[in-house]
Amino acid sequence: MGISTVAIYSEADRDSKHVQMADEAFCVGPAPSAESYLQAAKIIQICKDNNVDGIHPGYGFLSENAGFVKAVKNAGITFIGPSPEAIDLMGSKIASKQAVEKYGVPLVPGINHAVEDISEAADVANQIGYPVLVKASAGGGGKGMRIVHDPKDLESQMRTAQSEAQSAFGDRSVFIEKFVTKPRHIEIQLIADNHGNVIYLLERECSIQRRHQKLVEEAPSAVLTPALRKAMGEAAVNVAKACNYSGAGTVEFLLDADHHFYFLEMNTRLQVEHPVTELITGLDLVAEQIKVARNEQLTYSQDDIKANGHAIELRLTAEEPENDFTPAIGTINTYQAPKDEWVRLDDFVYEGYEIPIYYDNMFAKLIVWGADRTEAIQRMIKACNDFKIEGVPTTLDFGRFVMQHPKFIEGDFDTNFIAQYYTPEARAEQDYEINKAASLFTYLEFNEHKEVIVAEHTSSNWSKRNL
Repeated sequence: MGISTVAIYSEADRDSKHVQMADEAFCVGPAPSAESYLQAAKIIQICKDNNVDGIHPGYGFLSENAGFVKAVKNAGITFIGPSPEAIDLMGSKIASKQAVEKYGVPLVPGINHAVEDISEAADVANQIGYPVLVKASAGGGGKGMRIVHDPKDLESQMRTAQSEAQSAFGDRSVFIEKFVTKPRHIEIQLIADNHGNVIYLLERECSIQRRHQKLVEEAPSAVLTPALRKAMGEAAVNVAKACNYSGAGTVEFLLDADHHFYFLEMNTRLQVEHPVTELITGLDLVAEQIKVARNEQLTYSQDDIKANGHAIELRLTAEEPENDFTPAIGTINTYQAPKDEWVRLDDFVYEGYEIPIYYDNMFAKLIVWGADRTEAIQRMIKACNDFKIEGVPTTLDFGRFVMQHPKFIEGDFDTNFIAQYYTPEARAEQDYEINKAASLFTYLEFNEHKEVIVAEHTSSNWSKRNL
């Protein structure tokens, strides 16, 4: 787009790839995020000192901080994202539910205001039926969430959720809703301009998760019919209208076993998994965000949005899947990425890079495109096989496991996939079956073309026979 880029980095990220790629880069502070990436005033001052006229917040740290957005605008700098009012409204799970309910968006049965009184909580839980989910209003990433199966545990779990919410978000507000036992996590990507146009860019399936955080995402979903896709897309558009949304955003839904969908929340920023949408729509979502921030109108309509093929993303994180996905740190000694034309790799590391302890442990996103879902799965398996990473444990083998699991291949899975299917025994069994099949294939292939010389009658009389 011809735009010069200015990066900020903490001392821990001094050697990160984005620092090398930017036109200019400035250190914003020591490694801890509270002393660097969360220093709003310092970030804005760097912008002023270097004639920066726009801030793209990415998808972490201050990307959904309404106070930061207000400060950016007050400084005369364009924030490439929605208004602080929209961020505030959608940042509260209680307020957002109240807002979208007026637009007829389906909600999970429960109560949509903060609950303090345990007797009120018990009444609600009894009315909607156990199990229930106690959930932080300002929550995210699985924090401040507690599943309650038995009425006798409600009070203790509610207090725990409130304490977690206060510690993580500075807001102890919780509410209660029905716990959907076999949910799929389906989200709708939106783009909206400042002229009243809101378009949904199809869906992403994000049900393969650990600790309520996604590891595998794909687009489109294997289970949505055209009618259901349209209904969910239109509901997402209504969510955007409920908060006068502008820019790129994502509306998350739960889809139950009977294909009823319910509003979960709205992410008022770019998503980690946005590449899969880009690969099937042909749109560059960051470019679209910038155009909207420039007050340009969208140049396409809803009818123009069609899915071209299928895309799958695997989040590569430094952790031990076999040890309950425990985060890890260390130096990447080998980093050899696949080179196929249908592979996209978004990363910030290289051989010799040291994974720091301070931030989220995702270091790369491996994305593949295929003409259909079957081809995309096969290509992801090949990409995982071709990717060589040594020095730190990663989710690469886990991704290969998912791609080869019958339930994933069939599209018959939900957010409980890891708990149900990813066990050491299952890993060992899959490895055994794959190795056995590979050995058989190699033997057959070798012998199909092998030309063996055998003696016919005497040692001096040889002939060739194809076996």
